[in-house]
Amino acid sequence: MRILGIDPGSTATGYGVIEGQAAALVHVAHGTVRPPRGAALPDRLVAIQEGIAELIEAHRPDVAVLERVFVRADNPRSALVLGQARGVALVTLASAGLTPSELTPQEVKAAVVGTGNATKAQVQQMVKRLLGLEKAPGQDAADALAAAICRAAQGRLAGLPARGTRSRGSSRAGAWVVRRAR
Repeated sequence: MRILGIDPGSTATGYGVIEGQAAALVHVAHGTVRPPRGAALPDRLVAIQEGIAELIEAHRPDVAVLERVFVRADNPRSALVLGQARGVALVTLASAGLTPSELTPQEVKAAVVGTGNATKAQVQQMVKRLLGLEKAPGQDAADALAAAICRAAQGRLAGLPARGTRSRGSSRAGAWVVRRAR
């Protein structure tokens, strides 16, 4: 099963793709969708939509997971713009027939690092280690890969129906164990 993780942002949207092969998770791709610097918000949102649509077309995920937005209340404008980028990601995934799971940053950090209070650097290093990458991915891509890893771990519990699967058919999650790719 192929999982697409998305870490939404208006200036950088991280993505990560992993695949369950037998009893392991294998890194497929990761990176960041970056709208043009200084572009107006509508143009940035279009760039995010196009970038995610291209990722879906290129990688054909079976499951999607989106990190829930965590924003401090002291900057409502930032929260609004981030919410718009998240909305674009949700619509793009839904248009492709994917209904994403949504995970909090604390759930993702706890699954990958062992504590919900992990730093960005700790998440990057654990993602590098778990997926056997040569170097740690950037923060946005590491967050997206971590969300995908967390989703894979959730899907293997007790054979429960997978959350965030393609809406055109039911899917059951595999029983995966995270290990380093060699």
